[in-house]
Amino acid sequence: MQKIQKNTRCSIAIRCVSLTAILAASGSGFAQASPYPVRPVRLVVGFAAGGPTDVVARAFADYAGRTSGQPFVVENRPGANTILAAQAVAGSPADGYTLLFGATNLTMIPALYGARVKFDVVKSFQAICSVATSPTVLVTGPAVQTRTLKDFMAAVRAQPGKITAGSPGVGSSGHFATEMFARVNDLHFNHVPYKGAAPVVTDLMGGQLDSSFATLGSVLSQIKNGKLHALAVAASKRSTLLPQVPTFSQAGAGEFTADAWYGVLTPAGVPAQVVKVLEDVAQGFSKNEAAAERMRSLGMEPESQCGAPFAAQVLREVATYSRVAQALDITAE
Repeated sequence: MQKIQKNTRCSIAIRCVSLTAILAASGSGFAQASPYPVRPVRLVVGFAAGGPTDVVARAFADYAGRTSGQPFVVENRPGANTILAAQAVAGSPADGYTLLFGATNLTMIPALYGARVKFDVVKSFQAICSVATSPTVLVTGPAVQTRTLKDFMAAVRAQPGKITAGSPGVGSSGHFATEMFARVNDLHFNHVPYKGAAPVVTDLMGGQLDSSFATLGSVLSQIKNGKLHALAVAASKRSTLLPQVPTFSQAGAGEFTADAWYGVLTPAGVPAQVVKVLEDVAQGFSKNEAAAERMRSLGMEPESQCGAPFAAQVLREVATYSRVAQALDITAE
């Protein structure tokens, strides 16, 4: 009887040791999958405070802070066409506590600067989610009397190199949109680079400039009050902000899109649990009605694309802009 009890105790002891080992292993797993975030998160923006990217970043930071329980702190690091901000994030630890709130111009950096930058836009970052898009719209001022895209293209063809197309500068999104549209449709514009979007709009309204591929937010009020005319939206579908304006495809100019995106990226290699949290926050932000209304007031559409599709878009844009820049010999000064 005593022998049996001894064996029973031994059996129980063995089970206890095994259970202890299992719990210890599980505990180490739990430690690796600790909650995120547990401290404030930096959200680096490559533009000065007050611009569209900064405004959306701050709205995102506010929402992320309230839903995650930790502050998301916006840090503005303008300069060198957002290279300073991107480089700071690329060189940060891949722990999810330093994020880049970027925009489409990030994918233009390789085309404009090549090997002069110390990071790789595709390999140095992990594209988490876009949270909003700003459609590019082709607008004309009072100097142009055509009211349809078809008639405008006919006028450009009849006067090659005469119709002016303004942009915020060489290598800007407006410049690339102009050149890509021209190449696809065998058109020849007289490109006029400015220093920023505001003077482009001023000269359009004043009749000194014929046309411009502009982000919707920069010309929305002028379109609505009739000072500028929108010919087409360079997006896959009509904008809810300008439902009466057709897409380029609907206007008969083929599948031409030039949306500007705004989104969150991290240094490459962040843990999967961090990616999941940030994706959930980004998707929730885009669906939040207050945030959506704020974005629409800036001429943006709340739209979230995460993971592989967003990464594929970044890769595709880098390749496209590099190809166009090389063909046209576009470089940054």
